[in-house]
Amino acid sequence: MEELRAQFLSSLPSNGRMTLSIDEVANLLCIGRSSVYEAVRRGQLPSRRLGRRLLIPVPALLGWLGLVDSIASAN
Repeated sequence: MEELRAQFLSSLPSNGRMTLSIDEVANLLCIGRSSVYEAVRRGQLPSRRLGRRLLIPVPALLGWLGLVDSIASAN
């Protein structure tokens, strides 16, 4: 689990942003954009709307993936 967490965190944008675009999430999860939109529509993936943009908060994404507990215990 620790190796998976490290690998995922290293693939996140390194500029300190707290949100990701739909395209970025699709690339990280190796799924299509339409699958990300569908997961958001169903309430399966946490998201926030800012004007017309749909953003995925990084902490919410990590929690959704089950990586939050690993991060908290590593600190």
